[in-house]
Amino acid sequence: MRTINDATVMLTNTRNEQSVEAECDNFREGERFDAYIATNKIPMRWNGKVYVGNMHGMEFTSAGPTVHYVKEGRR
Repeated sequence: MRTINDATVMLTNTRNEQSVEAECDNFREGERFDAYIATNKIPMRWNGKVYVGNMHGMEFTSAGPTVHYVKEGRR
């Protein structure tokens, strides 16, 4: 079985609840990923419920990218 994750993710600013779409890279499910907004990298860490990251004094949360599981092989 192979996993495919989306290249984009929604980040939410916890202070004002605004959401923005960011690019996702180096995704490890249940551990971490890197979000890129306008060439700024935000490292996101899993806290048990959501991914959390800090940049420039702001805290961002995300549910992470959508993961698709693909069955391969003989039928």
